[in-house]
Amino acid sequence: MIARLLALVRLVWDKLVRYALKFGVVGLLGYVVDVGLFNLLRLGVFGEEHFFQGPIGAKLASVTAAVIVTWFGNRYWTFREHRRKNFVLELLEFAAVAVGGLLIGLLCLWVSHYVLGFDNLVADNIAANVVGLFLGTTFRFFLYRFWVYGHHRKDGLTAREHKAEAAALAIFEDEAEATRDADSPARPVTSRD
Repeated sequence: MIARLLALVRLVWDKLVRYALKFGVVGLLGYVVDVGLFNLLRLGVFGEEHFFQGPIGAKLASVTAAVIVTWFGNRYWTFREHRRKNFVLELLEFAAVAVGGLLIGLLCLWVSHYVLGFDNLVADNIAANVVGLFLGTTFRFFLYRFWVYGHHRKDGLTAREHKAEAAALAIFEDEAEATRDADSPARPVTSRD
């Protein structure tokens, strides 16, 4: 019973929690970029009377900058063992998911600012950077983890390592057995090996 529980904890750690913690650190950096730029634009630091000073324009610009920062962090740290050879396709998929998260945040901001009439800076920040951020981040984490950087990706680093391992094993074994061994979870070395 204890062994099963430990195996379950290890599985949850390896498949979800470890990624969620790293994702959180990268996300925190993205959050600083997002909130900082959003507020700088809303306060008119970069000039006044332009689209990016309004709440929607400021959020578009701040999220775009944050997406670029978080793509680098997630690609080279959080999901580094699952990053893909085709980084352009990876970036496009990452951006598509980020746009989904952005739309969730923008919808929260739009409802608060224009529908409910909470049109001050504090209300804009709560709508966009608390409620919208939580919902958008949850959406992004699961899609990044299981779609953009999923184990199923044929051009991912993990898939390439499995193929290399299978090729190395094939030197000494038949190819079908080597492929099966490379795709199966790590097994303890026995006297047969």
